[in-house]
Amino acid sequence: MKPQPEGHAFENPYHQEEVKPDALLVNKARSPSQYQDGDNMSYSEKEALKQLPEASNWPKFSEKGEYDHMELIDYIYGLFIDVPSIPDYWITARLNTSFKGHASIWYTEMKKIHGIRSWPWSKSQIIQKYSNGSWIWEKTISFENDKYSVDKDPYEWFLRQSKILKAIDPHMNIQIRNQKTPNTNSMRARACSEMQMKLKLHSR
Repeated sequence: MKPQPEGHAFENPYHQEEVKPDALLVNKARSPSQYQDGDNMSYSEKEALKQLPEASNWPKFSEKGEYDHMELIDYIYGLFIDVPSIPDYWITARLNTSFKGHASIWYTEMKKIHGIRSWPWSKSQIIQKYSNGSWIWEKTISFENDKYSVDKDPYEWFLRQSKILKAIDPHMNIQIRNQKTPNTNSMRARACSEMQMKLKLHSR
């Protein structure tokens, strides 16, 4: 098992640590672009840089997608698992390329006010901004209204329901989400039965 870096909660990517509002970034590691010719990286930094994907390949977040802020958080969570030695600053320094449109404007203003902070702090701000109460309420209504019908692909419907549940409660593990999402086979059987009843009524 790979070692887990200190300062990051790995039981859930949406765990929010208590970060003091005035706490500046503790990890002062330079980003790869700040190294000049002749500078020497540590061995762990060199290995981390080799494994770190180019910023252009990171998920983009523009506020247009329903879940793109969650996709960005999940992606960075995965990076810390795959490359535990990544310096925190190498993550926050790349966020500029991930934020687009209105999200980029919001993030730029955040940096002007608060400066560059740690990833746990930045993640907390993203969650507070984009997974707010009204957004969760909207997803709750969407979950309740998205009923299965015979014209829907059962597996796509199941995955969509599971994704909505994750949005409503990101701390819910996948086993509980699966339990809360109705079984696709039973829902498909019920939908087929209802459709057959309707066809019988129309044929009379």
